[in-house]
Amino acid sequence: MKGCHEKRVCVTGTTGYIGSWLVRLLLQQGYHVHATARDPEKASRMLSTLEGTNRLKIFRADLNEDRSFDEAVKSCVGLFHVAASMEFGTSVQENIEDHVRRNILEPAVRGTQNLLQSCVRSGTVKRVVFTSSISTITAKDETGDWKPVVDESCVTPANLVWKTKNSGWVYVLSKLSTEEEAFKFAKENGIDLVSIIPPTVAGPFLIPTVPSSLQVLLSPITGNPKFYPILVSVQSRLGSIALVHVEDICRAHVFLFETSEASGRYLCSVGSCTIPQIVDVLSSEFPNFISKRFEEEFNRSAPSVISSEQLLDLGYRFKYDVKDVIKESIQSCIRNGLLDN
Repeated sequence: MKGCHEKRVCVTGTTGYIGSWLVRLLLQQGYHVHATARDPEKASRMLSTLEGTNRLKIFRADLNEDRSFDEAVKSCVGLFHVAASMEFGTSVQENIEDHVRRNILEPAVRGTQNLLQSCVRSGTVKRVVFTSSISTITAKDETGDWKPVVDESCVTPANLVWKTKNSGWVYVLSKLSTEEEAFKFAKENGIDLVSIIPPTVAGPFLIPTVPSSLQVLLSPITGNPKFYPILVSVQSRLGSIALVHVEDICRAHVFLFETSEASGRYLCSVGSCTIPQIVDVLSSEFPNFISKRFEEEFNRSAPSVISSEQLLDLGYRFKYDVKDVIKESIQSCIRNGLLDN
Protein backbone atom coordinates (compact mmCIF):
# COMPACT_ATOMS: atom_id res chain seq x y z
CA MET A 1 0.00 0.00 0.00
CA LYS A 2 2.92 2.33 -0.61
CA GLY A 3 2.00 5.73 -1.95
CA CYS A 4 -1.41 6.06 -0.21
CA HIS A 5 -0.81 9.68 0.72
CA GLU A 6 -3.78 11.04 -1.27
CA LYS A 7 -6.11 8.39 0.13
CA ARG A 8 -8.83 8.71 2.73
CA VAL A 9 -8.66 6.91 6.08
CA CYS A 10 -10.77 6.74 9.23
CA VAL A 11 -9.38 6.94 12.78
CA THR A 12 -11.35 5.98 15.90
CA GLY A 13 -10.57 7.21 19.41
CA THR A 14 -9.29 10.58 18.21
CA THR A 15 -9.75 12.33 21.56
CA GLY A 16 -7.28 9.87 23.12
CA TYR A 17 -3.50 9.99 23.42
CA ILE A 18 -2.52 7.80 20.46
CA GLY A 19 -5.57 8.69 18.35
CA SER A 20 -4.97 12.44 18.45
CA TRP A 21 -1.29 12.01 17.60
CA LEU A 22 -2.14 9.61 14.78
CA VAL A 23 -4.54 12.15 13.23
CA ARG A 24 -1.77 14.74 13.42
CA LEU A 25 0.76 12.46 11.71
CA LEU A 26 -1.65 11.34 8.97
CA LEU A 27 -2.50 14.96 8.14
CA GLN A 28 1.21 15.84 8.06
CA GLN A 29 1.71 13.01 5.55
CA GLY A 30 -1.05 14.27 3.26
CA TYR A 31 -3.87 11.88 4.10
CA HIS A 32 -7.54 12.83 4.16
CA VAL A 33 -8.74 11.85 7.64
CA HIS A 34 -12.19 10.98 8.94
CA ALA A 35 -11.81 11.35 12.71
CA THR A 36 -14.47 9.77 14.91
CA ALA A 37 -15.39 10.63 18.49
CA ARG A 38 -18.35 10.20 20.82
CA ASP A 39 -18.06 13.95 21.47
CA PRO A 40 -17.29 15.68 18.15
CA GLU A 41 -17.13 19.12 19.78
CA LYS A 42 -14.34 17.91 22.08
CA ALA A 43 -12.53 16.41 19.10
CA SER A 44 -12.92 19.63 17.14
CA ARG A 45 -11.42 21.70 19.98
CA MET A 46 -8.43 19.37 20.19
CA LEU A 47 -7.77 18.83 16.48
CA SER A 48 -8.71 22.18 14.94
CA THR A 49 -5.23 23.65 15.49
CA LEU A 50 -3.45 20.86 13.59
CA GLU A 51 -1.74 21.43 10.27
CA GLY A 52 -3.82 20.22 7.30
CA THR A 53 -7.31 20.50 8.82
CA ASN A 54 -8.71 21.20 5.33
CA ARG A 55 -8.30 17.42 4.89
CA LEU A 56 -9.94 16.58 8.22
CA LYS A 57 -13.61 15.70 8.82
CA ILE A 58 -14.94 14.88 12.28
CA PHE A 59 -17.80 12.41 12.74
CA ARG A 60 -19.84 11.52 15.80
CA ALA A 61 -19.71 7.74 16.27
CA ASP A 62 -20.19 5.38 19.21
CA LEU A 63 -19.06 1.75 19.30
CA ASN A 64 -22.22 0.86 21.21
CA GLU A 65 -24.51 2.11 18.43
CA ASP A 66 -25.24 -0.12 15.43
CA ARG A 67 -24.24 1.39 12.06
CA SER A 68 -22.78 4.37 13.92
CA PHE A 69 -19.59 4.27 11.82
CA ASP A 70 -21.21 3.86 8.39
CA GLU A 71 -20.81 7.50 7.38
CA ALA A 72 -17.32 7.82 8.86
CA VAL A 73 -15.84 4.88 6.93
CA LYS A 74 -17.66 5.62 3.67
CA SER A 75 -15.11 6.17 0.85
CA CYS A 76 -12.18 5.34 3.16
CA VAL A 77 -9.50 2.87 2.06
CA GLY A 78 -8.21 2.30 5.58
CA LEU A 79 -9.33 2.23 9.19
CA PHE A 80 -7.18 2.75 12.28
CA HIS A 81 -9.11 1.36 15.25
CA VAL A 82 -7.51 3.05 18.25
CA ALA A 83 -10.56 3.58 20.49
CA ALA A 84 -10.74 1.36 23.57
CA SER A 85 -12.29 1.20 27.00
CA MET A 86 -9.81 2.47 29.60
CA GLU A 87 -11.43 0.69 32.55
CA PHE A 88 -8.66 -0.88 34.64
CA GLY A 89 -10.87 -2.34 37.36
CA THR A 90 -14.35 -2.26 38.85
CA SER A 91 -15.85 -1.21 42.16
CA VAL A 92 -18.52 -3.91 41.96
CA GLN A 93 -17.97 -6.58 44.62
CA GLU A 94 -20.85 -9.04 44.21
CA ASN A 95 -21.02 -11.17 41.04
CA ILE A 96 -17.96 -9.30 39.80
CA GLU A 97 -17.18 -11.68 36.94
CA ASP A 98 -20.75 -11.58 35.63
CA HIS A 99 -20.71 -7.77 35.90
CA VAL A 100 -17.47 -7.50 33.90
CA ARG A 101 -18.71 -9.88 31.20
CA ARG A 102 -22.10 -8.20 30.78
CA ASN A 103 -21.18 -4.55 31.21
CA ILE A 104 -17.63 -4.29 29.85
CA LEU A 105 -16.51 -7.24 27.71
CA GLU A 106 -19.69 -8.00 25.78
CA PRO A 107 -20.28 -4.34 24.83
CA ALA A 108 -16.61 -4.02 23.79
CA VAL A 109 -16.87 -7.07 21.52
CA ARG A 110 -20.17 -5.87 20.02
CA GLY A 111 -18.56 -2.49 19.37
CA THR A 112 -15.72 -4.13 17.46
CA GLN A 113 -18.26 -6.10 15.40
CA ASN A 114 -20.29 -2.94 14.69
CA LEU A 115 -17.22 -1.07 13.48
CA LEU A 116 -15.94 -3.85 11.24
CA GLN A 117 -19.43 -4.42 9.83
CA SER A 118 -19.38 -0.76 8.73
CA CYS A 119 -16.09 -1.49 6.93
CA VAL A 120 -17.73 -4.41 5.11
CA ARG A 121 -20.69 -2.25 4.11
CA SER A 122 -18.41 0.52 2.83
CA GLY A 123 -16.94 -1.70 0.12
CA THR A 124 -13.87 0.57 0.05
CA VAL A 125 -11.85 -0.27 3.19
CA LYS A 126 -8.77 -2.22 2.10
CA ARG A 127 -6.97 -2.61 5.43
CA VAL A 128 -7.73 -2.24 9.12
CA VAL A 129 -4.98 -1.53 11.66
CA PHE A 130 -6.14 -2.57 15.14
CA THR A 131 -4.45 -1.06 18.19
CA SER A 132 -3.90 -3.83 20.71
CA SER A 133 -1.89 -3.58 23.97
CA ILE A 134 1.12 -5.19 25.59
CA SER A 135 -1.29 -6.11 28.38
CA THR A 136 -2.15 -9.04 26.09
CA ILE A 137 1.47 -10.25 26.38
CA THR A 138 3.24 -12.13 29.19
CA ALA A 139 6.90 -13.02 29.72
CA LYS A 140 6.08 -16.09 31.83
CA ASP A 141 5.48 -19.61 30.54
CA GLU A 142 2.81 -22.01 31.81
CA THR A 143 5.04 -23.05 34.73
CA GLY A 144 5.63 -19.44 35.79
CA ASP A 145 9.25 -19.31 34.58
CA TRP A 146 10.59 -16.36 32.60
CA LYS A 147 10.83 -16.74 28.82
CA PRO A 148 14.19 -15.60 27.43
CA VAL A 149 12.54 -13.69 24.54
CA VAL A 150 9.05 -12.18 24.52
CA ASP A 151 7.30 -11.51 21.22
CA GLU A 152 3.84 -11.40 19.62
CA SER A 153 3.24 -15.10 20.29
CA CYS A 154 3.46 -14.76 24.09
CA VAL A 155 -0.26 -14.16 24.68
CA THR A 156 -1.57 -13.77 28.23
CA PRO A 157 -4.09 -16.61 28.91
CA ALA A 158 -7.52 -15.13 29.63
CA ASN A 159 -8.28 -17.80 32.23
CA LEU A 160 -5.20 -16.72 34.19
CA VAL A 161 -6.34 -13.08 34.11
CA TRP A 162 -9.76 -14.09 35.46
CA LYS A 163 -8.09 -16.13 38.18
CA THR A 164 -5.50 -13.63 39.43
CA LYS A 165 -7.38 -10.33 38.80
CA ASN A 166 -4.14 -8.37 39.00
CA SER A 167 -4.12 -4.58 38.75
CA GLY A 168 -5.60 -3.54 35.39
CA TRP A 169 -7.21 -6.97 34.82
CA VAL A 170 -10.45 -5.62 33.30
CA TYR A 171 -8.50 -3.67 30.65
CA VAL A 172 -6.43 -6.78 29.85
CA LEU A 173 -9.56 -8.89 29.30
CA SER A 174 -11.14 -6.16 27.17
CA LYS A 175 -8.11 -6.00 24.89
CA LEU A 176 -7.81 -9.80 24.65
CA SER A 177 -11.47 -10.28 23.76
CA THR A 178 -11.75 -7.40 21.26
CA GLU A 179 -8.56 -8.31 19.39
CA GLU A 180 -9.60 -11.96 19.19
CA GLU A 181 -13.00 -10.94 17.84
CA ALA A 182 -11.43 -8.50 15.36
CA PHE A 183 -9.25 -11.20 13.79
CA LYS A 184 -12.14 -13.71 13.79
CA PHE A 185 -14.55 -11.26 12.14
CA ALA A 186 -11.91 -10.12 9.64
CA LYS A 187 -11.16 -13.69 8.57
CA GLU A 188 -14.86 -14.55 8.19
CA ASN A 189 -15.64 -11.38 6.21
CA GLY A 190 -12.56 -11.01 4.01
CA ILE A 191 -11.09 -7.97 5.79
CA ASP A 192 -7.32 -7.44 5.69
CA LEU A 193 -6.52 -6.73 9.34
CA VAL A 194 -3.22 -6.31 11.17
CA SER A 195 -2.75 -5.42 14.82
CA ILE A 196 -0.07 -3.37 16.51
CA ILE A 197 0.88 -4.00 20.13
CA PRO A 198 1.97 -0.83 21.94
CA PRO A 199 3.81 -1.08 25.26
CA THR A 200 3.75 1.87 27.68
CA VAL A 201 3.38 4.87 25.35
CA ALA A 202 4.94 8.13 26.50
CA GLY A 203 6.27 11.49 25.36
CA PRO A 204 4.43 14.73 24.49
CA PHE A 205 0.64 14.78 24.28
CA LEU A 206 -2.09 16.79 22.54
CA ILE A 207 -4.99 15.89 24.82
CA PRO A 208 -5.94 18.30 27.67
CA THR A 209 -5.26 15.81 30.49
CA VAL A 210 -2.15 13.78 31.26
CA PRO A 211 -2.47 10.34 29.57
CA SER A 212 -2.83 7.33 31.85
CA SER A 213 0.31 5.73 30.40
CA LEU A 214 2.42 8.74 31.40
CA GLN A 215 0.91 8.71 34.86
CA VAL A 216 1.83 5.03 35.15
CA LEU A 217 5.41 5.65 33.95
CA LEU A 218 5.95 8.63 36.28
CA SER A 219 4.21 7.11 39.31
CA PRO A 220 7.53 6.53 41.15
CA ILE A 221 7.75 10.34 41.34
CA THR A 222 4.10 11.18 41.90
CA GLY A 223 3.39 8.23 44.19
CA ASN A 224 -0.10 8.00 42.66
CA PRO A 225 -1.85 5.09 44.44
CA LYS A 226 -3.96 4.31 41.36
CA PHE A 227 -1.16 4.12 38.81
CA TYR A 228 1.88 2.82 40.71
CA PRO A 229 0.31 -0.65 41.26
CA ILE A 230 -0.22 -0.85 37.48
CA LEU A 231 3.50 -0.19 36.91
CA VAL A 232 4.35 -2.92 39.43
CA SER A 233 1.87 -5.28 37.75
CA VAL A 234 3.46 -4.67 34.34
CA GLN A 235 6.92 -5.44 35.70
CA SER A 236 5.68 -8.59 37.44
CA ARG A 237 4.16 -9.83 34.17
CA LEU A 238 6.93 -8.79 31.76
CA GLY A 239 10.00 -8.49 34.00
CA SER A 240 10.50 -4.89 32.86
CA ILE A 241 8.62 -1.91 31.46
CA ALA A 242 8.59 -1.85 27.65
CA LEU A 243 8.41 1.66 26.19
CA VAL A 244 7.75 3.50 22.96
CA HIS A 245 7.56 7.18 22.03
CA VAL A 246 4.09 8.31 20.96
CA GLU A 247 5.41 9.54 17.61
CA ASP A 248 7.06 6.18 16.94
CA ILE A 249 3.93 4.17 17.72
CA CYS A 250 1.93 6.40 15.36
CA ARG A 251 4.58 6.11 12.63
CA ALA A 252 4.38 2.33 13.07
CA HIS A 253 0.58 2.41 12.60
CA VAL A 254 1.00 4.19 9.26
CA PHE A 255 3.92 1.92 8.29
CA LEU A 256 1.79 -1.21 8.83
CA PHE A 257 -1.06 0.31 6.84
CA GLU A 258 1.20 1.15 3.91
CA THR A 259 3.23 -2.09 3.88
CA SER A 260 1.26 -4.63 1.88
CA GLU A 261 3.20 -7.67 3.16
CA ALA A 262 2.32 -6.91 6.81
CA SER A 263 0.03 -9.51 8.42
CA GLY A 264 -0.86 -10.67 11.92
CA ARG A 265 0.37 -8.98 15.10
CA TYR A 266 3.36 -6.65 15.59
CA LEU A 267 4.93 -5.73 18.92
CA CYS A 268 6.23 -2.15 18.82
CA SER A 269 8.69 -1.49 21.66
CA VAL A 270 11.94 0.45 21.28
CA GLY A 271 13.29 -1.21 24.45
CA SER A 272 12.54 -1.81 28.09
CA CYS A 273 13.89 -1.00 31.51
CA THR A 274 13.18 -2.12 35.05
CA ILE A 275 11.57 0.15 37.63
CA PRO A 276 14.99 0.90 39.26
CA GLN A 277 16.36 1.85 35.83
CA ILE A 278 13.37 4.15 35.25
CA VAL A 279 14.05 5.64 38.66
CA ASP A 280 17.69 6.29 37.65
CA VAL A 281 16.53 8.49 34.78
CA LEU A 282 13.82 10.15 36.87
CA SER A 283 16.20 10.82 39.76
CA SER A 284 18.62 12.61 37.46
CA GLU A 285 15.82 15.15 36.87
CA PHE A 286 14.16 15.01 40.32
CA PRO A 287 16.74 13.81 42.87
CA ASN A 288 14.70 14.97 45.87
CA PHE A 289 11.60 12.99 44.94
CA ILE A 290 13.03 9.47 44.79
CA SER A 291 12.69 7.05 47.71
CA LYS A 292 15.31 4.33 48.18
CA ARG A 293 12.56 1.73 48.49
CA PHE A 294 12.30 1.66 44.70
CA GLU A 295 15.92 0.52 44.57
CA GLU A 296 15.33 -2.29 47.06
CA GLU A 297 11.97 -3.52 45.81
CA PHE A 298 12.95 -4.76 42.33
CA ASN A 299 15.81 -6.39 40.45
CA ARG A 300 17.81 -4.10 38.21
CA SER A 301 18.24 -6.64 35.41
CA ALA A 302 15.32 -7.74 33.20
CA PRO A 303 14.86 -11.52 32.95
CA SER A 304 13.34 -11.40 29.44
CA VAL A 305 14.14 -9.55 26.22
CA ILE A 306 11.02 -7.87 24.79
CA SER A 307 11.46 -8.15 21.05
CA SER A 308 10.11 -6.08 18.15
CA GLU A 309 12.16 -8.12 15.67
CA GLN A 310 9.15 -8.93 13.48
CA LEU A 311 8.39 -5.23 12.97
CA LEU A 312 12.06 -4.39 12.39
CA ASP A 313 12.41 -7.25 9.89
CA LEU A 314 9.57 -5.66 7.92
CA GLY A 315 11.71 -2.50 7.62
CA TYR A 316 10.45 -0.24 10.39
CA ARG A 317 12.93 1.92 12.32
CA PHE A 318 12.48 3.86 15.60
CA LYS A 319 13.38 7.54 15.97
CA TYR A 320 13.54 7.65 19.81
CA ASP A 321 15.33 5.47 22.37
CA VAL A 322 14.24 4.61 25.92
CA LYS A 323 15.93 7.61 27.56
CA ASP A 324 14.34 9.95 25.01
CA VAL A 325 10.93 8.55 25.90
CA ILE A 326 11.35 9.08 29.66
CA LYS A 327 12.94 12.52 29.38
CA GLU A 328 10.33 13.84 26.93
CA SER A 329 7.59 12.50 29.21
CA ILE A 330 9.03 14.46 32.15
CA GLN A 331 9.31 17.62 30.05
CA SER A 332 5.76 17.36 28.74
CA CYS A 333 4.38 16.78 32.25
CA ILE A 334 6.28 19.81 33.58
CA ARG A 335 4.80 21.91 30.76
CA ASN A 336 1.31 20.66 31.61
CA GLY A 337 1.52 21.00 35.37
CA LEU A 338 1.66 17.36 36.54
CA LEU A 339 5.21 17.86 37.79
CA ASP A 340 6.75 20.91 39.41
CA ASN A 341 10.21 21.69 38.09
